[in-house]
Amino acid sequence: MIEVNELTKRYGHTVAVDALTFTVRPGRVTGFLGPNGSGKSTTLRMLLGLCAPTSGTALIDGRPFRARGVALRHVGALLSADDVHPGRTARAHLAALARANGLPRGRVGEVLRDVGLTEVAKRRVGTFSLGMKQRLGIAAALLGDPPVLLFDEPVNGLDPEGVRWARELFRGLAAEGRTVFVSSHLMSEMENTADHLVVIADGTLVADEPLADFAARAGGGLEEAFMKLTGDRVRYRAGEVR
Repeated sequence: MIEVNELTKRYGHTVAVDALTFTVRPGRVTGFLGPNGSGKSTTLRMLLGLCAPTSGTALIDGRPFRARGVALRHVGALLSADDVHPGRTARAHLAALARANGLPRGRVGEVLRDVGLTEVAKRRVGTFSLGMKQRLGIAAALLGDPPVLLFDEPVNGLDPEGVRWARELFRGLAAEGRTVFVSSHLMSEMENTADHLVVIADGTLVADEPLADFAARAGGGLEEAFMKLTGDRVRYRAGEVR
């Protein structure tokens, strides 16, 4: 479970995240929805201890992420598909992560198979398309078989088949009782993936409720509901907030 309480991050006079409070529970896919620049990535970085909050707390299963020993056994995360040395092969990248976290080497082949990268495991990551890098990032998140998973814009660069695969993967992980938190600015993707929504705009909480309840605010339209709640703070086109 993920617990965020009064989480705030300021950069000088700029407030990136403003007193966010929400809970992400296991057994369902929780979508983290908001326009680009709304504070989603900053929130995820604070959850993973990559930047310190100005105030408030961000806990995973009751503890700060940095308080955990073997990180990948507890939390798997994909924040950026480009956070891989381009000269390494996919297999070498995952093998290094496995060694660093005391994980069995056999997990490397398992997650490569799970994300459909077995055939390109010996290719250098620098030759990968964005979609292939996203799959590799998901493989890294799954490596430790963790109970909590965080994904930041994971379907960027995936083709339609890949998007369907990712959607089924996330829902399958949640069905196993894991906590699955997926950030996106694509409202159409949240509509097809999430059971519950945490919605933010300008760093503040807009909604925290089941997807069906959120959509019902505007007669069943997710886009309309989003615009109704955020007003003139965002512009949008069909299927996307930007």
